[in-house]
Amino acid sequence: MAAKTAGKKQKFSIGIAVIYVLITLLALICLYPFLNVLACSLSGYNPVLSGKVTFYPIDFTIEAYKQILGRTTIWTAMRTTVLITLLGTALSLALTILAAYGLSIQDLPGRRVMTGFILFTMYFGGGMIPTFLVVKGVGLYNTLGALFIPQSISVFNFIVMRTFFRELPDSLQDAARIDGASYLQVLFKIILPLSLAVIATIGLFYAVGYWNSYFDALIYIQDGDKYTLQLRLRNMLFGSELGNAADDVGGTVVMPQTLKMATVVVSTLPILVVYPWLQKYFVKGVMLGSVKG
Repeated sequence: MAAKTAGKKQKFSIGIAVIYVLITLLALICLYPFLNVLACSLSGYNPVLSGKVTFYPIDFTIEAYKQILGRTTIWTAMRTTVLITLLGTALSLALTILAAYGLSIQDLPGRRVMTGFILFTMYFGGGMIPTFLVVKGVGLYNTLGALFIPQSISVFNFIVMRTFFRELPDSLQDAARIDGASYLQVLFKIILPLSLAVIATIGLFYAVGYWNSYFDALIYIQDGDKYTLQLRLRNMLFGSELGNAADDVGGTVVMPQTLKMATVVVSTLPILVVYPWLQKYFVKGVMLGSVKG
């Protein structure tokens, strides 16, 4: 018996070790592109030009960051992107919560029909040109509102949140209704305090989406002062705001490639800083919102 138990423990230990090795390799594969971008942004001219940079800087320098952060256009775009992310996430969460809660009420008249209309938009849309004409027709063209109002609700996020609300015990809501609470009081005093995990998850989905979006600004924004950070990054990556030749920064030659990599890091770092604070809610919210269909 002792030999069998030792053999099982050995097999179990080997299996766990293999799993850890595979997870470590997968993590390194996922991290390598970002580490390479970070290393290139901190490397000198010659190592980047010769392609010697892998995942650690060579000839360490921060001149690229000095030039990127010294541009007023970057700070203006950063401020615009933060504003769009905050306003868009707040509006999207509010609309998604209200829609999901309303359509999670079993005795709501026409609930199935309204849910069907919402789900229809998940598979069929008007297209880019009709959407552009609508945005221009309502006066949102070349305004910051065009970057978050037309896409303020995601049907997928709505389904996840409605599923979560439907899984909450009906007895809590029934007891509050018997005590005279209105639907809004039930929502704010009972439903929302129990739904922090899914709210944090959906909020993270929306925030990342608004932060990474550049196509809407490319279509709807003409004023350069209203460009988002991602659109500035896109223009830099395609060379419309960086020359093809190396730039001279304070006597130090900086490659356009290095400047592009530094811009990628600057635009990615804020959302990476926010994510760890919401990670535990993110994992819990995804699991709770996907238990039932």
